[in-house]
Amino acid sequence: MRYLAEPFILRALARGRSVEQFLGPAGSPERRGIRWVELQPVRGTYEVYLHVALDCEPLVGDLDSLPPLFDSEEEDFGLLLSTENDPLAALDAAETQAGAVRERWVNQSMAGDEYRDYVVARRPAMAPDGRPWPVPRPF
Repeated sequence: MRYLAEPFILRALARGRSVEQFLGPAGSPERRGIRWVELQPVRGTYEVYLHVALDCEPLVGDLDSLPPLFDSEEEDFGLLLSTENDPLAALDAAETQAGAVRERWVNQSMAGDEYRDYVVARRPAMAPDGRPWPVPRPF
């Protein structure tokens, strides 16, 4: 099973491990990109980052190795969406601000496998669970 149930998400964060979620396509047909969200425990808080990268390496497993979609210094580290004191509040922030879905979280570095599946499936318009890809709220 690839996806983490909520208790496993909370345990991973308590152990100091990040969790991630592949959010699907970004950009335009001329400049294809992908998005993913990361929850990162940092000194007693939980930071929510949105990452946007160029969709250029179809079999890459490490999303962090992809170049940023936009030319911006924030893209090297992701866009910090929220800092929360509680892991459940961080999950809620990821849902409301990035469009994350509670049932699609994976362990750190596993979002690359989600991307690989997306490429192999020829970049489908719908997520694997049949729902539309999430859309982050406007910033």
